[in-house]
Amino acid sequence: MTPWQIEIIGLVAAVLTTFAFVPQVLKIWRNKNAAGVSLTMYLVLFTGILLWLAYGILLDRLAIILANSVTACLQLIIIVLKLKHR
Repeated sequence: MTPWQIEIIGLVAAVLTTFAFVPQVLKIWRNKNAAGVSLTMYLVLFTGILLWLAYGILLDRLAIILANSVTACLQLIIIVLKLKHR
C-alpha cells in the first residue's frame, strides 16, 4: 500500500471513531440530562485523547491530529454538560 492509501484508512477510522460521540452529545444537549454519563470515564478518556493529540502532533500524522482534535472538543462538551446538568 502507498502512504496515501494508509493515510486514507487512518482518516476513515478517525471519522468513524470520532463521530461515534456525536449522538451522546446530542442526547445530553436535547434532554438536558446527563445522569447516565460517567464523569470519571469521560475525564480519563479526555486525558487519553489529549495525549493521542500530542502524539499525533509529534509524529506530524494528519489522521491522528484531526481525529483527536475533534474528539477532544466532543469530550469537553460532554464533560461541561455533565457538570452543568448535575
